Amino acid sequence: MKPRQMSSWTRTRPYSPFNMSSQNPQVTRFCWQCLQLDAAPEYPDGEVLCLDAVQEEIYKKLFGHDVAFPLPPRYGLKVLKELTSRIERSIVDWEEHEISDNLMTTMSELVSVPLPSEVVAAQQKCHVAYHLSLLQEPSDAAVVLLESRSIISGSGTTGLRTWEAALHMGQYLCTNSTLVKGKRLLELGTGTGYVAILCAKYLGAEHVIASDGSEDVVNNLPDNLFINGLQGTDRVSVSELRWGHALLGTEEEEWNGGREVDVVLGADITYDASVIPALVATLQNLVAISPGVVILIAATERNRATFESFLEVCQKRGFHVHYELFPVLPRPEQRGPFYNDATPIHICQLTVA
Repeated sequence: MKPRQMSSWTRTRPYSPFNMSSQNPQVTRFCWQCLQLDAAPEYPDGEVLCLDAVQEEIYKKLFGHDVAFPLPPRYGLKVLKELTSRIERSIVDWEEHEISDNLMTTMSELVSVPLPSEVVAAQQKCHVAYHLSLLQEPSDAAVVLLESRSIISGSGTTGLRTWEAALHMGQYLCTNSTLVKGKRLLELGTGTGYVAILCAKYLGAEHVIASDGSEDVVNNLPDNLFINGLQGTDRVSVSELRWGHALLGTEEEEWNGGREVDVVLGADITYDASVIPALVATLQNLVAISPGVVILIAATERNRATFESFLEVCQKRGFHVHYELFPVLPRPEQRGPFYNDATPIHICQLTVA
């Protein structure tokens, strides 16, 4: 067999949607989880894995020449080792079934390449694809982001990876797209830009301001806009916005040129009790500028005391918090994106009391 030429693991080019039109939902689910770099992807059953056509489909979707953004080599090797082991155990008749030559060749190539340590790999940026299962069209829609999978980056910021609350907020907006269609949005603490990109690319927002208080995060956002085909468009802009500071103009005399925003979004921005007063103060300023603004916050309840601190500050500052009925789906029912179902995530709408 002619050796497969190694793909570049770091290439950056505009995203082309993955076609996941498999007839077997187990295969589709597994591939989407791997492209999301899920730590524990759900492998198809043995009677499925032993099929030659299934193995070739997995190879094509995850390791083939046409994959726009290959899996990181350390993660890819881990998946391949487990995958081939499961295939081997599933084969009863070796004259009828075998392990795909393409899969074995790819694993041999990865084994021969020096791999970074787990610590180094966790700090490296890699492409992560989040499948948007709740969108009707296109069926293979995804947001692809260049992010760091470590909990906290070397610069100390948490904004270089996508958190569960952003994914849950995205699911909520996919099922309530009229909230953002044709609207002018501001996202606070945008991080990797997942929610902003989703609204600008797929949900029909007129314009999205993706803002963050971290200079490192803001400087990284153009890469993710480019990957998703949004760089240079008038549908999304990037802004550094520090909570608790006056909303002042930079190139324009007034903040946002004096233009109102229709919706303010924030996902996982209430995790630190010390910054909640500044956050709510900024929300007050935004209401003053845009009196009819809709404010939606996705808050992960990791710590009840911190969440109650957010509620208390909102009440003191004249906000009423209404909970939207949108619980996290149990993991087996998720079709993408995939995220933790053990911790509650509240979708809160803030209105002036």
